[in-house]
Amino acid sequence: MRIAFMGSPDFAATCLTALAKAGHEIACVYSQPPRPRGRGQVLQPSPVHALAETLKIPVRTPVSMRDPAEIAAFEALELDAAVVVAYGQILPQAILDAPRLGAYNLHASLLPRWRGAAPIQRAIMAGDAVTGAEVMRMTQGLDEGPVIASATLRIDRMETAGTLHDRLAVQGAALLAEALARVERGEAVEVPQDEEGLTYAKKIKPSEARIDWTRPAVEVDRHIRGLSPFPGAWFEGGGARIKALLSSVEEGAGDPGTLLDNTLLIACGEGAVRLHRAQREGKAAQDTPDFVRGFPLLKGTKVT
Repeated sequence: MRIAFMGSPDFAATCLTALAKAGHEIACVYSQPPRPRGRGQVLQPSPVHALAETLKIPVRTPVSMRDPAEIAAFEALELDAAVVVAYGQILPQAILDAPRLGAYNLHASLLPRWRGAAPIQRAIMAGDAVTGAEVMRMTQGLDEGPVIASATLRIDRMETAGTLHDRLAVQGAALLAEALARVERGEAVEVPQDEEGLTYAKKIKPSEARIDWTRPAVEVDRHIRGLSPFPGAWFEGGGARIKALLSSVEEGAGDPGTLLDNTLLIACGEGAVRLHRAQREGKAAQDTPDFVRGFPLLKGTKVT
C-alpha cells in the first residue's frame, strides 16, 4: 500500500523498519521537529527522522498537523493508509479521514487498559502480569478506536520499562505489518473496545521519580523498575543523588530507608528491596558489586 508513517522515538523506528521490509510504498514520514540534545544542545532529528533519511524517504516535521497547509499537503499524498506509532501529536479529523482506508495506530498495551502516554511504565508500576500490543483504527478519542490486531506479552519478574519497551517494539512491529496486510486484503475485523477496565497511563512527571521508602517493598520495587532507565527512580544517600535502576523484593525489616547490609538491601515500610544496579549523578550506571566498591553505603546508613 501507499502509506504515510508518523512516529518519533526508537519504538516507532523499529516499526518503520518492519513496514519498509514488508514492501509498502512509504510516501512520506512525519516526525517531531529536531530538538536540542546533549551537552552542546545541538539540534538532532528524532530516531524515526534519522532512519527515514537513511532509507531515502521524504520527511516532514510540522509543529502542528492542524495547520491548513499541512493538512493540504497530507491530503495531496493520496494515501491508502496512514500509520501512527508514538508520533507525539493529536491528529485532527481531516488527517484521519484523508487516507483511503483510514489511519491505524500501534499502542503498547491491551486496550482499554492503559490508554495514553506511558503504558509501558504504568503497567510495570501497577504490577500487571501481562501486557501486549494492539493495532487500532484511529478515531478522534484518545486511543478509543476499534482494535484490528492484538498480541500479549508476559511481564517478567525483574522486567524494567527499558527491557519491556524493547520486547514490545519487536512484537508490535511484527503485529503492525500483519495488521496492515489484513487491511490491504480487506480482511481486517474491527472489534470495539470494551469500556470496562478502562485506565489511563498518565505521562510520567519528574515529581514521581523520588523513592518513598515508607511504601511496601513490592510497590517500591515496581516503582524502580517502571521508571528504569528513564527518568530513573532516585534517592539521596552518602551525600549523593542516586538512581535505582534494577531491584527485587527480599525479606528484611527495619526503619524505612535503612541499609540492612553492605550491598544495597534497603528497608521499606514493609519488607525490603535489593538494588542490583544503581547510578550516581554524573557517573555511569553500575551493577551493585562495582557500585559499592567505589561508593560504599554501609549497613545502618539511612537514605532518603
